Amino acid sequence: MLQTSARLLRLLSLFQAQRYWSGAGLSQRLDITARTLRRDVDRLRSLGYPVHSTSGTAGGYQLGAGANLPPLLLDDDEAVAVALGLRTAASGSVAGIEEASVRALLKLEQVLPPRLRHRVAALHSFILPLGSRGPTVDAERLSVIAGACRDHEGIRFNYHNRTGAPSVRVVEPHRVVHTGYRWYLVAWDLARKDWRTFRVDRIEGKLKTSTRFKPRKPPEGDFAAFVSKSLSQVPYPYRARITLHAPVEAVAKRVPPSAGVLEAIDEQSCMLNTGAHSLEGITIHLSLLGVDFQVHEPPELIDYVRRLTDRLNRATG
Repeated sequence: MLQTSARLLRLLSLFQAQRYWSGAGLSQRLDITARTLRRDVDRLRSLGYPVHSTSGTAGGYQLGAGANLPPLLLDDDEAVAVALGLRTAASGSVAGIEEASVRALLKLEQVLPPRLRHRVAALHSFILPLGSRGPTVDAERLSVIAGACRDHEGIRFNYHNRTGAPSVRVVEPHRVVHTGYRWYLVAWDLARKDWRTFRVDRIEGKLKTSTRFKPRKPPEGDFAAFVSKSLSQVPYPYRARITLHAPVEAVAKRVPPSAGVLEAIDEQSCMLNTGAHSLEGITIHLSLLGVDFQVHEPPELIDYVRRLTDRLNRATG
């Protein structure tokens, strides 16, 4: 049986890994009696940790939010993941958290065992950022939006669309989706009575929260899929439909949600619906996929690929 101090740390770790525990489940994991568990819970409470409990046959325990942040107990893989995440956040797409990320990283690396410190350094030395491909968003604004999604609170904000036209939106926020270089809010627009996606970097001014709402079912069955489809339907100058001769699962790893929508045709092929501001952009993207493809539309893209093919054939003699 673990000593009392080690057991308390183990108990904290279990509370952080799972929101709610039954008394029997904790006693079994710690290999202690129910009476000893109650004493350990009382010790945590005396140290300032708000442990809530329910009685009865189905009773259990839950660590609540307190005035101070409890020590985080991480396993090796979790510690490495957090360290790499903090290093990335220090130069990421969310503005305003760079300094806090550096401070948190310094605290974490001070207590990392040498084996993990070397592992983090080795991994990070071979990860090279290409630079920001999109606008940054304000960390506080992102936090307020995420909190409204969590608490099911309506929000009101000023917004400008892709043409710069301003508008005031009153929405029921449901999810924040990150495509890799842009942040999008998926919300039910009360005025338009329909789902909408909003680029977070285009939200301006102070966000005002309003009454709570009842969550709705995700559009398209999935919030991320809805954002992907919305982005693929942006009114680009060129819209394309292409058959890719490869399984949809394999192609999905190379086509980000923001680049287009994939639909399986059969086990060996899929359809890509995409758009771009230029024929060159679509052609380059298709060429880099590394799979055979057939362009169905638009006619301008078919002609462009034919001319490019002839030019490449002449270049290779």
